[in-house]
This record gives sequence, structure tokens and C-alpha cells, in this order.
Amino acid sequence: MPNERLRGAMDAANLTKNGLADKLEISTKTVERWITQERCPHPGMRLKVAKVLSRDETYLWPELLAGSRSANASLSELVQIWPTRPEVPHEVWRSLMRQATNRIDVLVYAGGFLVESLDFVNVVKQKAAEGVEIRILLGDPECWEVKKRAEEEGLLSLPQRCQSTWEYLAETTKSPNVQIRIHKTPLYNSLYRFDDSMLVNTHSYGAYAAKSPVQHFQQVRGGRLFSYYMDSFEAVWELGKPKLV
Repeated sequence: MPNERLRGAMDAANLTKNGLADKLEISTKTVERWITQERCPHPGMRLKVAKVLSRDETYLWPELLAGSRSANASLSELVQIWPTRPEVPHEVWRSLMRQATNRIDVLVYAGGFLVESLDFVNVVKQKAAEGVEIRILLGDPECWEVKKRAEEEGLLSLPQRCQSTWEYLAETTKSPNVQIRIHKTPLYNSLYRFDDSMLVNTHSYGAYAAKSPVQHFQQVRGGRLFSYYMDSFEAVWELGKPKLV
């Protein structure tokens, strides 16, 4: 893709490719490559270009932000990791639920432990009454993807558990702040988002979600991990459908 930011900054400065090349004492072909071939100058030259055009170099070449600064911010998003889901203390779950004031998003197949161990039905009712927007995605108990996962994990009751969780939570949809959809997508991670915090339960072939690692992320400006997983949630949400009773 052409570097339209560089082209636009040159236009704003009333500089042609030849004009910028003359100021920098380089060839016009070099400037042409910066614009049309996504070439990025060496650091010293970037500073000269930024000075001539009165722009920050990260504006002209935003890919620079994908370097160490972004990597460090992303690393800062990782709060903690647990080897398995049962090793996440219940108080961590309860604290994240309790502190949520804006949004709760959940992407699972069954997520039965939420209703069985964490009183999630009452949590949803209470938080919805407080104005928290809640979106829950459950696996379609009739779909091939859920049945395939059940075979892979040796948990043949998975479709029934998907149905059971939906039945537990169905009454919460009386609140306008609660939406529940079912989905047919392959599930690579179970996601539990509470405002700017998220627990990500990874999945591996042949292993129960409960026996898989859980990572705790806290959204940090400039980080990529939190938004990476939220993009996944949003993609599945768009594909999900309300369950017919």
C-alpha cells in the first residue's frame, strides 16, 4: 500500500518528490520508493524527513510503533498466568465480576463452572440491574463444532452442558442489558472480559478447558493483547444468533 501519510504531508508542505529529494540531498527515486513501496528510511534520515515536513516520524511511518514500545506495553498487559483453570482462585473471578461497572463479555461453549461454582446467574442479574451491559456467547448444542470438541476431549456430555447453561441463564435475558447468543464457531480460547480486565482460557487438542492455562490481561494503552482477544470476541458475536426456545 502507498504511504498516503507521507504523500499527504508532502502536499501540505507544498513539496513534490523532487522538492523533498533536493532538501534531503537524495535521489527522487528514493523518495518514490518511500511512497510507493512502503520503504522506511534509516533513523537519521527519518528524523530529517520529519523535520522538513513538520511531522512526527511515527505519524509518517506508524509501523515504528509496532516495535519495542508496543511489545513492552503488550507485555505489561499480562498480569498473571495459571497452569489450569481450577488454579485460578475463586476470589479472582468474584473480584473481577464485582468490580465490573460497564461491560461483561463471555465466550464459551458451556462454561458450566460459572453457574455451578460462581453463582453467575445471580451475578448477571445484579450487574444488569446496576446498568452493566452483558453479552454471553454459548456453544450451539446441535452444531458439529461442539460435538466434535466433545469427541476430542472425551466429554460426550458437552452438548448437554451447553444446553444446561443456556437454560440457567435464559431468565436473565428479561433485562435489556443482557444478551445471549449461541455460536457454531471452533473455540480456540474461552474469553471472560470484565471492563478492562480479561481472563483467557486457552484450548488444546484433547485437553479439557479446565485442564488448560488461564491468562489474566489488563488493558494497557499501546498494548495489543487485550484488543486482539476482544476482536475475536466481536467476530464471534457477529456470527452468533439468539437461541430459539
